[in-house]
Amino acid sequence: MGVDYYKILQVDKNAKDEDLKKAYRKLAMKWHPDKNPNNKKQAEAKFKEVSEAYEVLSDPQKRAVYDQYGEEGLKGQVPPSDFGGASYFSTGNGPTAFHFNPRNADDIFAEFFGTRGGGFSSSLFGDSSFFGDNAFAFREGGGGSMKYGGPRKASPIENRLSCSLEELYKGTSKKMKISRYIADTSGKGMEVEEILTIDIKPGWKKGTKITFPEKGNEQPNVIPADLVFIIDEKPHSVFTRDGNDLIVTQNISLVEALTGCTVNLTTLDGRRLTIPVNNVVHPSYEEVVLGEGMPIQKEPTKRGKLRIKFNIKFPTRLTAEQKAGIKKLLGY
Repeated sequence: MGVDYYKILQVDKNAKDEDLKKAYRKLAMKWHPDKNPNNKKQAEAKFKEVSEAYEVLSDPQKRAVYDQYGEEGLKGQVPPSDFGGASYFSTGNGPTAFHFNPRNADDIFAEFFGTRGGGFSSSLFGDSSFFGDNAFAFREGGGGSMKYGGPRKASPIENRLSCSLEELYKGTSKKMKISRYIADTSGKGMEVEEILTIDIKPGWKKGTKITFPEKGNEQPNVIPADLVFIIDEKPHSVFTRDGNDLIVTQNISLVEALTGCTVNLTTLDGRRLTIPVNNVVHPSYEEVVLGEGMPIQKEPTKRGKLRIKFNIKFPTRLTAEQKAGIKKLLGY
């Protein structure tokens, strides 16, 4: 098969897109010539190999050709065959021949990490083995605003921060480990690690943004990007959130719907609620409990409503005695 791109990238043949990105990020940073000034020639060769492997395996068409025909297939050196019924591909020198010309390794690196203007600068990334879900992989974009006559500001780096409904109800603190590159006194890039603390306030909603100004990579003539965490809300097994209200659905029988019932709930902060329902419950009925919803962010001492909806279980049949009892209850 010639060159083994999977071996070069240190992934297996079932590697998904995220696996390829993770492997390329690690190896490209390891072998970038700017990080290997004492072994530049070998580093350049390794860096080129890693970039070429990522270019092929991250492209579905190139990867399909490589998986079936190897390196020779990418160079159009394999006789025509039935490529899984795909009419867009053929080898040889025909008008639809597939030829692979590797791109410049620096261009691939710049496209992946969002660097411009040369020099070594990696994307931010987290150490997932250390912080689990509280470590993130960030990528800096190549855009950003430009002040006339001054350096441009790199585009914000955004990532989702998943929170449980309990965390958004009570508030909590999350610690995030990030790695980024800053310029040392000589102007060369050096990697530093930081722990960021995010204080989740009671009542925060999905979409709330927390910004850490200029915590992106440092690059020549570029103002570092802002780090932005965007709150995301995990689904809850009991409650559904609607603005500042909490909604819960209770299963009751037809008898309970007609004669009354009691709803027992455990709140998001662990309290037990006992709520008597004395009204006749119809399919669209809601029992509303004031002050038992989510905290209101701008008014921390106030809370939204708890809205209890009902799923009425109707019996498949009624006895004559039950029918008579219901008619008497309803005044017939």
